[in-house]
Amino acid sequence: MSGRGRGRGSSAGGNGGGGRGRSRTGGHASSSSSSMAREFENMSIGSSSTEQGGDRVNATVQVSQQPPMQQRPVQTQPEQVADAPTAPLAVPFVPTSSKKVNRPARPGFGTIGRKCVVKANHFLVDIGQKDPHQYDVAISPEVTSKTKCREIMKHLSSSYGVSHLGNLKLAYDGNKSAFAAGSLPFESKEFVVKLTEHNGREREFKVNIKFAAKKDLHYLREFLGGRHHDCPQETIQALDVVLRESASNGREIVGRSLFSPEFGKGNLGDGIEYWKGFYQSLRPTQMGLSLNIDMSARAFYEPRLASDFVGEFLNKDISRPLTDQERIKVKRALRGVRVEVRRPDYLRRYKIQDLTRQPLNQLTFTDATGATISVVQYYREKYNIQLRFLLLPAIQSGTDAKPTYLPLEICWLAGGQRYASKLNEKQVTNLLRATCQRPKDREDSIGTTMLSNKYNEDELVRKEFGMQVREQFTSIDARVLPPPPIKYHGPSEVNPQVGQWNMMDLKMYDGGTVNHWAIVNFSRHRADAVQHFCNELVRMCANKGIDFKTPPTIPMYTAQPNNIENALVDIHNQCKVQLAPGSHLQLLVVILPDVKGSYGRIKRVCETELGIVTQCCRPQNVMKLNKQYFENVALKINVKVGGRNSVLSASLNGRLPYVTDRPTIIFGADVTHPSKGEDSTPSIASVVASMDWPQVTKYKALVSAQSHRQEIIQDLHTVTTDSKKGVVHGGMIRELLISFKKSTGHKPHRIIFYRDGVSEGQFNEVLLNEMDKIRKACVSLEENYLPPVTFIVVQKRHHTRFFPVKHGDRASTDRSGNILPGTVVDTKICHPTEFDFYLCSHGGIQGTSRPAHYHVLFDENKFNADALQMLTNYLCYTYARCTRAVSIVPPAYYAHLAAFRARSYMEGDFSDSDSRGGQRATRDKVAEVRSLPVIHESVKSVMFYC
Repeated sequence: MSGRGRGRGSSAGGNGGGGRGRSRTGGHASSSSSSMAREFENMSIGSSSTEQGGDRVNATVQVSQQPPMQQRPVQTQPEQVADAPTAPLAVPFVPTSSKKVNRPARPGFGTIGRKCVVKANHFLVDIGQKDPHQYDVAISPEVTSKTKCREIMKHLSSSYGVSHLGNLKLAYDGNKSAFAAGSLPFESKEFVVKLTEHNGREREFKVNIKFAAKKDLHYLREFLGGRHHDCPQETIQALDVVLRESASNGREIVGRSLFSPEFGKGNLGDGIEYWKGFYQSLRPTQMGLSLNIDMSARAFYEPRLASDFVGEFLNKDISRPLTDQERIKVKRALRGVRVEVRRPDYLRRYKIQDLTRQPLNQLTFTDATGATISVVQYYREKYNIQLRFLLLPAIQSGTDAKPTYLPLEICWLAGGQRYASKLNEKQVTNLLRATCQRPKDREDSIGTTMLSNKYNEDELVRKEFGMQVREQFTSIDARVLPPPPIKYHGPSEVNPQVGQWNMMDLKMYDGGTVNHWAIVNFSRHRADAVQHFCNELVRMCANKGIDFKTPPTIPMYTAQPNNIENALVDIHNQCKVQLAPGSHLQLLVVILPDVKGSYGRIKRVCETELGIVTQCCRPQNVMKLNKQYFENVALKINVKVGGRNSVLSASLNGRLPYVTDRPTIIFGADVTHPSKGEDSTPSIASVVASMDWPQVTKYKALVSAQSHRQEIIQDLHTVTTDSKKGVVHGGMIRELLISFKKSTGHKPHRIIFYRDGVSEGQFNEVLLNEMDKIRKACVSLEENYLPPVTFIVVQKRHHTRFFPVKHGDRASTDRSGNILPGTVVDTKICHPTEFDFYLCSHGGIQGTSRPAHYHVLFDENKFNADALQMLTNYLCYTYARCTRAVSIVPPAYYAHLAAFRARSYMEGDFSDSDSRGGQRATRDKVAEVRSLPVIHESVKSVMFYC
């Protein structure tokens, strides 16, 4: 990854040196940016070239079986698709001052594929005739707990419903809004609510209810009918609150999901348990307003003594003192959690603010008389409690100025508290094992939950608002798209079956060459066992078409796990001595240590400091000598050394829609955010782009650190001012466009941009900002260079699921019982007017398959439905790491992998001080963004992230 101040042409070769560098961005703003722009301009739009290592595209071959697609020809091709309009080569900027861009209307429905019927977990809702009236709710003193707020509002409704609310019931969102099915008898009114707390004391709250707005259902009906293009989201949210009101009683609410032990619970380990529940959301669709119901599960703190939690969480004897690292780990896990102190006829709740640095036996405080007394003595004399774990820290509640110290062994973790930290590997495995459901079981659970919620018997829903929910799953006409033929070396071609294929007796389409490589063993395995393992791996690579020169550049290197950095530097230096000037180590096979935790360090040192591509292997695989494992690793090695495992036959015969007709670059982009609680850790943006038109299988990746939880990618395009050079343009889009031109000999005529990780509420903001940066990156390379762009959001974090109409039918399901790979849906449950579709491109393995949702936000290439659906489905068969179709389009998948690789570089890069200390600065947008190590030029030119 290039640093901002580092010239691309300033070093001889891309592999020289192991110097360290850090940069916030993976974008490129170098001293040679002007020359790059001139070089980019000098490459004529219609110039032809042969892609290095691949076949020249032949767009004139006609395949009769291929349905007609709207394609546009490369200008230099002798034949054109007669009925295809010509793509515009100059398009206007997206206006930066606009707050919204009209999204493209649906160009029609897809027709390609075998027709079938599937069921979806969407339930049609009749919205009735009652316009929701919104009221602002203000509770004082301020209450942060939504559960407490709901308790207050429930008490208010029961106490004042007849006398002051005109017998109208309120649907309350737990925050600052309530909705009624008509106008209350006042504009604004203050109520007094008295509640009896757990400790028996009465507490008084003042609740001010003030009219805010009337939500007109007419506009919602117009929108659902396709006659109005602005979604009345606030009206939909109001109706969602109405449907949620009764369902939320006695259940813990997390976002749009509701959880309760009544649905099932179990142990996850380390003091954490899971609760089952369900997700519920109203969505506007073509068939009307739809209630989406799905099963869900969340981690919660197990109600138990806090001291027991610490013992299990750390897996240690708590009669011994905690190290600073252990104390910080516990503090991060428990900060903000509510605990209860219980005695006969007494219960009081506290909120954990901190853990004391001193152990319990060293803590003192000043009592009411001014005397200094130890905490141990206080509990012994006042409550006759003989504390046992005197070497543990104490819980600190209250404030720093007036703290309250509570021994861990007398505090109970209150039930129903969500565990928001990242689950460890064991907990994730336990959660998946406990909650994974086959399609039939999941469908049954959803149906049971739907009926048990009794929406149509709810007085607020049916009588007050006049709403009615259809209790049957929605049946949808779907289509199963055909899989693409896959091309391997020579004449070999394979036709996938049910989303997968076998590579047996096949060689990779474009096998890489490994002239210089080495082995390092950090495990406890004997050298001869590791050598045999590596010999078998090399043999498999050779069988699959990789030109692997043997023996390795230096003999196998063995080192201890506590000496990783020095060992890697020593290997690098030894290889430099053996290699000719200008050559570099292409691959380092790493047998990982037996103890986890060193992967990130190895990748950081090799990929950012030494310029070495690595293939890490877990030590447990050394003795197994599994052929399938070797084949999978060979797939990864080949793309890491510049090869291609397979390509789409359609990319070679000119039949890949909107790609083979003219030079097209396909981008994938994603932003990954740190786990909750890591408030000083930056978000990581990643952008990948195809480098091998027309095959579109090689993707170069760039990464960038940006502000904490910032979703918009900041470094797509950058502008800096230099005292000597003046304005310097940089950024990830610019660098990738230049790389595409260098690799293919063409400027991109068309941009297809798959953007992952964007929620619907962020669509407009992301589109406006990121499209503007894409435009600016293009024109920074050449005046009026504005290739048409299609911007597609890829969503996986949704709750739409499809089920076969007939479970167990081999003609309509795969071996896991899921719908068939290639199933596409663009009717009924999709957007009323906009261009979107659901595609289940992959075959199920376990559980219920989750389709990907593709939503087109901007489309200057004028895709039709069939073309975009077919292209997206075809691309899902080009993922380099396996011989299966994957669940999301590979560019988005690769961007996700690259972002996680960059985050692994930062493991152990932060101090063990409380990460929440940076929270205020983060919220004030002044926190410094921690820089990323710069990925070495020789590494980022290949698919190192695979």
